[in-house]
Amino acid sequence: MLGVWLGTSIAGSELKITMPEFGVIVLGAGLAGYCAALAAAETGATVLLAEKCPEVGGSTVLSNGMMAFASTPLQQKLGIKDSPSLLLDDLRAVGGPHTQDDLLRTYASGQEELYKWLTSIGIEFTNVELSSGQSAERSHATDPGELIAKLHSVAESYISLEIWTKTIAVRLNRSGNDGPVVGVIFDQNGKTIDVGARRGVVIATGGFSRSEELLLNFAPNQAKAMRGGGRGNVGDGLRMAWRLGAGMRDMGEIKGTYGAHISADNDGQEMLLMFYRGGIIVNRGGKRFIDESLSYKLLGDGCLAQEDAVSWEIFDQRIFDESPSSVRLFDPRPALNRGLLIKASSIHALAKMCGIDPAGLAQTIATYNADCLTGRDSVFGRDGLCNHIGKLVAIDKPMFFAYPATTAVLATYCGLTVDTLANVLDVYEEPIEGLYAAGEVTGGFHGRAFMTGSSLGKSALFGRIAGREAASRVI
Repeated sequence: MLGVWLGTSIAGSELKITMPEFGVIVLGAGLAGYCAALAAAETGATVLLAEKCPEVGGSTVLSNGMMAFASTPLQQKLGIKDSPSLLLDDLRAVGGPHTQDDLLRTYASGQEELYKWLTSIGIEFTNVELSSGQSAERSHATDPGELIAKLHSVAESYISLEIWTKTIAVRLNRSGNDGPVVGVIFDQNGKTIDVGARRGVVIATGGFSRSEELLLNFAPNQAKAMRGGGRGNVGDGLRMAWRLGAGMRDMGEIKGTYGAHISADNDGQEMLLMFYRGGIIVNRGGKRFIDESLSYKLLGDGCLAQEDAVSWEIFDQRIFDESPSSVRLFDPRPALNRGLLIKASSIHALAKMCGIDPAGLAQTIATYNADCLTGRDSVFGRDGLCNHIGKLVAIDKPMFFAYPATTAVLATYCGLTVDTLANVLDVYEEPIEGLYAAGEVTGGFHGRAFMTGSSLGKSALFGRIAGREAASRVI
């Protein structure tokens, strides 16, 4: 153990208490936290990676396992044309004008090196898919559980890096009223531990999708959405930094994710996005209510406006058969096997089984199929499967399928104001010395919507920046 545990010694009549101390403390053992801890350990710093839950992984292990990369060897092998500049353009277009452009530029310029590092330590990307917000196929798929397992294995190889679970960060310690952050007070099984950080603290505690209080404050329009994400995502890191005067970004942009199955015990984690493979989305009246090629964040708001916040993804046997089995967001087979899909030999029968107006659904599909012949839908202007890419396909081959879906707040994608070196900035946009942040706890990157793969990609890239900067801070 690198940190010295609480102990006592007698010097004359004086009782001295020795506290554990590390070079860098990282809060949260998800993707951002592991990447920060490893980057700090690579510099030779002693590192504590502290996780509040009994197990590591956070929301990462519940994710789709996709990362947005451009110009990778895997893309080149598959004949996919992409570039960092196109990636940057897409991030700007999806996020809107209020994103921090310097963060987007940092990601676009650094993601190729991140891809190389991940593959160098044994992370395998099995496929590349087109998804939300992308002008080229760039969602690189990997198994999220195996991703965390590999990072954990690499972390265990560093004798300078300790991992503590069931360790709850309670408060950040600061030297004086406005001095640097110098440590963290933890609760470990009811015991208070004051741990020093000589160089810096990295907050990688995730968002607050599990905090009804914070969601009520910042996203009351998501009241009808399901709640999901990691069990520990209640905003601990956000609150601790907030107490020190940290600024916040994008708090008004919180949106749920569309595509969660409506079953009450789903917990928001059973997701299927067949509309990006050619399906359509309809409400109880059998009517489409949005362009299905938009970001699933915008689709989420559209669904919340429908009766009971419920809708159905409708697709046919052709779309079913042509969907990749290697990417779970686009693979309907597991959902069919688990009884989550509704299946019928005709549109009329499918509508009856779903409780959808049969005449409304029949008319919607007839109009849509006719529009597919022209390549552009006449109702909402849809001209591609996703973000203007891919040809529209008619829904006309039996069998026919419906996936009852709603919106779930799986992640909040907003939070602490940071700069390109992952410094946490206060409300006056001045760095809080010794405090860094990465991952879902930060704001400024996603803005109004979301590109698939950018959350995990951002977490890994800025996690490594945060760990490296914290370890190298001059004291």
